[in-house]
Amino acid sequence: ILQTLKSKASNELMINSVAFQDHITKTVLHPDYLCPWIKKTSKYTKVGDEHEEREYVLEPHPPPLTLAQRMGLIAFHKERLTEDEWTRVKKRSVQQEESANPCSICREEFRLQPQVMLSCSHVFHRACLEAFERFSGRKCCAICRKEPYETRVIHDAARLVRHKCATRIQACWRGYRTRKWYQKFSKNICPQDKKLRRKFFETKLQELNDSFVRYCHTNTEAFLSDIDRSLSSSRRVFQQLERMVVSKPREDDWERIKSQGIQRGVWECPICLTALSNPDQMATDESKHRCRRTVLLSCSHLFHQLCLEAFETFSSFTAHSRPTCPLCRSTYNKKLL
Repeated sequence: ILQTLKSKASNELMINSVAFQDHITKTVLHPDYLCPWIKKTSKYTKVGDEHEEREYVLEPHPPPLTLAQRMGLIAFHKERLTEDEWTRVKKRSVQQEESANPCSICREEFRLQPQVMLSCSHVFHRACLEAFERFSGRKCCAICRKEPYETRVIHDAARLVRHKCATRIQACWRGYRTRKWYQKFSKNICPQDKKLRRKFFETKLQELNDSFVRYCHTNTEAFLSDIDRSLSSSRRVFQQLERMVVSKPREDDWERIKSQGIQRGVWECPICLTALSNPDQMATDESKHRCRRTVLLSCSHLFHQLCLEAFETFSSFTAHSRPTCPLCRSTYNKKLL
């Protein structure tokens, strides 16, 4: 009897060991046994679901039980969650504001990206949860470490984002409409405050001034062109008058101009600052001072002939103007003494 009991105990221990080894092999060494849908994610992706915003469970069929689970050595969920249970789970998730907070895996907002809710009421990006399951090799919640769990596609974050965007658009439009209404209202109603009333009348006066300036037809370019034409005509008239006034002196005038130059008593060329020849001695000393002859201008100033010719050469005169005296700046006629 003892041998029979010992053999039964050893057989039971051996069966339990095999069951545990089978469970460990299938759950740890071969994680695809519990996550067979990871490699077939596109199988459950439907184009119409995102537009319809229909909630559905990603794993319609639970993974097969291991030997240890069938023997009762490892706990397992016998039944899937019903719609009422999913409703309670979602209510708890809404109370915890899971969809309003960022994803706990990537720490980014959900926005319009696909999101999933676990049976433990935690919410993640669908892509983040699939990556977490693929790299961890276990079907374990990233927050509470509950395993296994069921996954359900929801769209709460997308609705929150659309509601927030619509609220911002409405606020922007209402603000724009209110500002336009206030601008129109403030143009017609005089305020009661002194500073605002002063600003109101300043604005009105500025508008009147602007309208008056617009009504006054002024062409600045044409006005400036008329001024330029008038100046050119005036210059031509004065130049013609100057040529008419400056006429060649007669012989009597030259004698009078010569006497004025002698009375001045300046016997030095203003250009080269060397001595001039005395007009009374020019006849006797003509051969001696042939290269330094003196020129008398109609303004009674005396210069060396070569100095005046050099001055006229280096001075710039236009075609319609006459040379001017280096001292008094008046136009002249010259006579060689």
